[in-house]
Order: sequence, then C-alpha cells, then structure tokens
Amino acid sequence: MGAGGRTGCAAQRIYCPLILLLLLFTPRVDSSWWYIGALGARVICDNIPGLVNKQRQLCQRHPDLMQSIGEGANEWIRECQHQFRHHRWNCSTLERDHTVFGRVMLRSSREAAFVYAISSAGVVYAITRACSLGELKICSCDTHKRGRASDEMGDFDWGGCSDNINYGIKFAKAFVDARERMVKDARALMNLHNNRCGRMAVKRFMKLQCKCHGVSGSCALRTCWLAMSDFRRTGDYLRKKYNTAVEVTMNQDGTGFMAADRNFKGTTKNDLVYVESSPDYCLMDRTAGSLGTAGRVCNKSSRGMDGCEVMCCGRGYDTTRVKRVSKCECKFKWCCAVECRDCEDTVDVHTCKPHKRPDWLDLT
Repeated sequence: MGAGGRTGCAAQRIYCPLILLLLLFTPRVDSSWWYIGALGARVICDNIPGLVNKQRQLCQRHPDLMQSIGEGANEWIRECQHQFRHHRWNCSTLERDHTVFGRVMLRSSREAAFVYAISSAGVVYAITRACSLGELKICSCDTHKRGRASDEMGDFDWGGCSDNINYGIKFAKAFVDARERMVKDARALMNLHNNRCGRMAVKRFMKLQCKCHGVSGSCALRTCWLAMSDFRRTGDYLRKKYNTAVEVTMNQDGTGFMAADRNFKGTTKNDLVYVESSPDYCLMDRTAGSLGTAGRVCNKSSRGMDGCEVMCCGRGYDTTRVKRVSKCECKFKWCCAVECRDCEDTVDVHTCKPHKRPDWLDLT
C-alpha cells in the first residue's frame, strides 16, 4: 500500500471516532409531536413534522385520535403557561416553530422534565375524555366497572360512564414513548421516566361520582362511576413535583438512574428527574433557548418569583402609568340581568429593564 493509502487510513482512524463523538454529544433540535396542536383540523399524518415511524403508523391507523391529541396539546400548553406565568421561564412557545419550545428543551433540565410530564398527561387526559364522549371508534367508557362495590359511605352499583383511563394511558404510552425507545442514553431514560410520571398523575386524581336513587332524593341506592378530575389538579401536582425534582445520573450499565446526591435516601419512582441544572433565564441566550426577562411585567410588592427583584434579576424595572377600564357598581335588575358601570382607574405597571451593555463595549 502506498504512502497516500496509509495516510488515508490513518486519517480515517482519527476522524471517524471524532465524527462519532460529535454525533453522540451534539444536541439535536428535532420537530416534535407537540406541534400537532398548531395544526388544528389540518392533521394529516404524512405532514406532521417530527413523528417517528411508529407514531406515524399509529396516526394513520387512528386519525381521529390525532385530532384529540391535537386539542389536548393546546390544553396542556395553556396549563404549562398558567403554572409558570410568574416565573422567569414562562413556558413560552415559538410561533410556527416545529420544535414548539425551541432550544430550551435541548437541556435536560427541570423545565424539560415538567414539559415531558405535562405533555404525556395531556395525551392521557385528551384521549380518555374523547373515549367517554363517544368521539372515538376504538374506545368507549370503561366496561370493566360492573357489579357492586363499596366506599366509606356504603355499598353502591357501578353504572354510568366510567372514564376509560387505562385505555388513555395505554395509547399515550405507545404514542408518546415511541421516539424515546429508539435511543439508549440518559436523556431518553429521563424523558421516559417523566412521561410515566405524567400519565400516572392523571390516574391519581380519578374520583368517584355518584347519583342517588330513592324516595325524595334519599341515597338508599347509589349508582357510581369513576371520572377524571379537572386537568388543573394534574397541573398543580406536577408543578409541585417540578419544585422537588431530583437530579440524577445514569447508572453504569445504562439501564436506569441514581440520585446525583449520594445522601438522597428516597426513591425517584414518583418524582420528576433531571440531569442538567437550569440556566437562570435572566438574559436572552439563543444557544440555551432563553428569551430573558426584559420587558416582563413584575409585582413590585412581591418577594416571590413574580417580584421585580427576582424576575428582573437585579437589573431594576421601569414604571408606567396606564388607564384601565373595569366593571363596577354592579346591580341586579329584575328580571334577570346585572347592570354595571364602566369605571376607569390609573395603575402602575412595572416591567423589567433590559440588560445594560458593559461600558467597554461602547468604546471605539
């Protein structure tokens, strides 16, 4: 073999492992099934960006379920934004962006943990609700709830339309987890764990609803069924889990996690987990996906996350006086209306100052 051939082989031995390392450690910004929510009634399986083969197959087999998932996506994104409305990172989405949240989801942070959990929960909730409403051909109410049972109030008969939560969980697991099961790394394990936490959070708040039968409305006989609670309860629960999320590291055989803190004695089974610490989200950082807090409204009198000191990261805030119109002096008028006056008042609105450029940058 000539010198040129040997040099080529040597170069391959150097560059091939280097390229492999780059592929392993360079984060990717993928489209996500989350974008289904932006498509509305235009859900066509072949046109949904970011679906892996299994997800596309499920979509083609069950297009009506995709419509429900799309509606559910809008719902869980609104819930995410409600839960973080007073925080530096406020679950902001990027319009017409197939990644929905942008580069902020590349980091294996608490925020990513929450988004994966709430999105998985949203799919369970949307599909289960659609089953009970008779909107889907493949499922209906939970037919296993039959016969007699009892609770602290006594015996009752199963009846009505129990929400088919088990079908919702089964389909959500197959659809949402499909992408993560194609990869064997810490982020995929983290996503799978948090997806499961989201699914179980919906089931946790199933409640018994009953109808009484008897003379003069007495509860001599009861017919009961299981129903999901309002999605806000799931959002509140996962928000608390975000606060107590556990930092983890992958174990040596790559099959699971262990807590990064060696003094941690509990189990992470029902906790959200994350691998990387979060950025502070104070300043705009395109590589981290942070939009910064410049211009965000803050609460001057609060010492919490929505307070101007915390929200503005110590940069200070601007105050603007604005006029607001609200309904006042409302009176009930027989019959049957409420009449109000439009009252105008002036309030102070505080917004975070932008980051000040260092003086040396202005020197020429």
